[in-house]
Amino acid sequence: MRKTKHYSIPILIVCSLLMYHCGGGESQKAERDIQPQVKEETRETSSVLFFGNSLTAGFGIDEEDAYPALIQEKIDSLGLDYDVINGGLSGETTASGLNRLDWFLEEEPTVFVLELGGNDGLRGISVEETRKNLKAMIQLVREKYPNTKILLAGMQIPPNMGAEYTESFRFMYEEVAQEEQVELIPFLLKGVAGDPDLNLPDGIHPTEEGHKIVAETVWEYLYPLL
Repeated sequence: MRKTKHYSIPILIVCSLLMYHCGGGESQKAERDIQPQVKEETRETSSVLFFGNSLTAGFGIDEEDAYPALIQEKIDSLGLDYDVINGGLSGETTASGLNRLDWFLEEEPTVFVLELGGNDGLRGISVEETRKNLKAMIQLVREKYPNTKILLAGMQIPPNMGAEYTESFRFMYEEVAQEEQVELIPFLLKGVAGDPDLNLPDGIHPTEEGHKIVAETVWEYLYPLL
């Protein structure tokens, strides 16, 4: 769902009054011009930008069943004036996300939700590299839009890469959130990861039911920012 703008029609009021005075065989003309008064009102709907990978994009399910769309439903049900933008792309790493982030920052988001790093962990990319890219994206948003609130979604990975890597990866999100002073969702897939009934056969991507739980987890941390 893309961000929409609402524009009111500019109002242009132009008044000209001509006054004529005649007397003593001599005509005099007095003219008074009232300068145009222009009133223009521009109203922009606030937005929540979810920037992430296949988890945000809703891999394997319809986009309207993915957690960003479910967040939009919650927002609408409360009568809040926010548009949700789904900036998820399957296969996205923190490096590729950093490269395409500028395109999504053409307009200012009210809240920026960063959900990236999972693919880095599954590919065994250096935790320091992932940390650097996450911090760079947060700093890019903050430098361009200082008033945008930032929410970082934490992720955990299976122990395939070894216990040391897995632990370093898990703690990385908390460290980045503290260093950059942003809000943190400790684990995006809380209550979903590892449950066969809530994940697709690949064991990684949530089903529709799984996304409902993810939406509840995200909402707990997002709602106070709206």
